[in-house]
Amino acid sequence: MKKGVKIFLGIMLGLLIIVLASLYLSQKDIVVLNPKGLIGVKQKDLFWISTLLMLIVVIPVFVLTIWAVWKYRVGHDKQKYDPEWNHSTVAEIVWWGVPFVIVIILSVLNWIACYELDPFRPIASDKKTLTIQVVALEWKWLFIYPDQKIATVNFIQIPVDTPVQFVITADAPMNSFWIPQLGGQIFAMPAMRTELYLIANEKGDYRGVSAHLSGKGFSGMTFTVRAGNEEEFKAFVEEGKNADQDLNLDSYKMLAKPSKNNPFAFYKLEYEGLFDWIVMKYMMPEHSVQEGGLHAN
Repeated sequence: MKKGVKIFLGIMLGLLIIVLASLYLSQKDIVVLNPKGLIGVKQKDLFWISTLLMLIVVIPVFVLTIWAVWKYRVGHDKQKYDPEWNHSTVAEIVWWGVPFVIVIILSVLNWIACYELDPFRPIASDKKTLTIQVVALEWKWLFIYPDQKIATVNFIQIPVDTPVQFVITADAPMNSFWIPQLGGQIFAMPAMRTELYLIANEKGDYRGVSAHLSGKGFSGMTFTVRAGNEEEFKAFVEEGKNADQDLNLDSYKMLAKPSKNNPFAFYKLEYEGLFDWIVMKYMMPEHSVQEGGLHAN
């Protein structure tokens, strides 16, 4: 087979692989690449820019590897044999200079992103930020709306285009709170209080997951985030205020017991300091709760 034909077939094979990979990915809903919120969009852009920059090095390396294997294969006697050759200034500049420049660019981009995408950084908006307290349990999620005085299990309702402040802790082994289409994950740990600001810019239902292995009920530790309009959120709050179940210290202790594949549940928030109690119970193991706050026995 002639050399030109082989080169042509090699190029066509490479293009075929690229086309098939593109078709495959186009049929798959990769949620992190299909964000529905400002933070998720910025994270996706950073991912693609970083990937494309790194491909500037990766693709030539693979191409040159194939070229070198072909050119210096056994039996190819038309190439010059030069065993004394050991240096090329141009080659040294290319394979040290190009990666160096790319690393500098990536460093600047990621330094800026670390500031813009800081999970503790509030999202600028003309709408009031909605606060939701998140408690990772075994193996379910408890969501407390302190201002609305309601709580849910494995379900979140939020208004579209409204910043949401998630205040996160755990009353179980360490876990990780993640809504892939809205933004990155952040860990939930006992005795720790952390934050995550997200926003949904499109109406829809988004899947939330536990992104950290936490035992036999891990696979069922999922929840739904529903982004709707203001009227839908108000109706959700009214439904919660009329719920049959109250969430106080006693009912919380029952809820916190390990259970798997828990359905959605609504509660009226009877004890407003519950989230702080959950955090403090690991710092003051013998504490008790009285009206107005916490105190140690």
